[in-house]
Amino acid sequence: MAQQIRGYTGYDHFLVTSAGAFVAHVEINRPAKLNAFFEAMWLELRAVFRQLSVDPDVRAIILSGAGERAFTAGLDVQAASQGPPLVTDESLDGARTAALLRRHIAEFQECITAVEKCEKPVICVLHGVSLGLAIDISCCADVRICSKDTKFAVKEVDIGLAADIGTLARLPKVVSSFSWVKDVCLSARFFGAAEALAVGFVSQVHESKAAALDAALNMAKLIAAKSPVAVQGTKELLNHSRDHSVEENLSYTGIWNSAALQSNDVKVALLSGIQKMKPRFEKL
Repeated sequence: MAQQIRGYTGYDHFLVTSAGAFVAHVEINRPAKLNAFFEAMWLELRAVFRQLSVDPDVRAIILSGAGERAFTAGLDVQAASQGPPLVTDESLDGARTAALLRRHIAEFQECITAVEKCEKPVICVLHGVSLGLAIDISCCADVRICSKDTKFAVKEVDIGLAADIGTLARLPKVVSSFSWVKDVCLSARFFGAAEALAVGFVSQVHESKAAALDAALNMAKLIAAKSPVAVQGTKELLNHSRDHSVEENLSYTGIWNSAALQSNDVKVALLSGIQKMKPRFEKL
């Protein structure tokens, strides 16, 4: 059994264990409910990834769902029915109700965005039922892989709303076809691993969850062995590139590397190649 990392044992809905040197494994841990989310869970997700982001003992992260049935079935509809947006204060007028809902949605968005803002690369392993919030969360990850049994859907229109936690903003930038994005978002239809691979939503498909986790671990260990200055800078600059023009990104890269190139990691990496030795990089 994997050992929980000291300092991460206080979370109720996430298991954070060591998967190798400088590699953390985060599991959504509500398997009896298909890892479906309610408010306390997304608040914890933000806390977990904010902590991992600045942890010098972590250089790469694997994110998966506990159990064999689901990465996550999305929102726990029963729990959601007991609070906003389905339950609001009837004494408030429309404008004040809207203000409360706007704040609620903004906080929810921020919690999921914590995965994207985490300084460390995140490899998301999807399997089984992966609906709604599964797409929001995985779009925030840096790499997505899945098992061949994964059943995906952007499910929100089936519960009477437009997806509002990040899928509509990020999915068009993740995959190769805007037509396909509208197809799955407007219809809420299911799609499988082969289709997800064909459009570039995932980069690998494996026979089972175990095989996908093994592939993620190998990838995470490889990343964790690199310079953390270089890896974290690469993630930052690629995300900036996605959201800005080439000219803006070149300028930002120049500013970023004017500081990063002063790292000892450059010398260590170059010397290791010449000396044919495995480089060892200081914590960041």
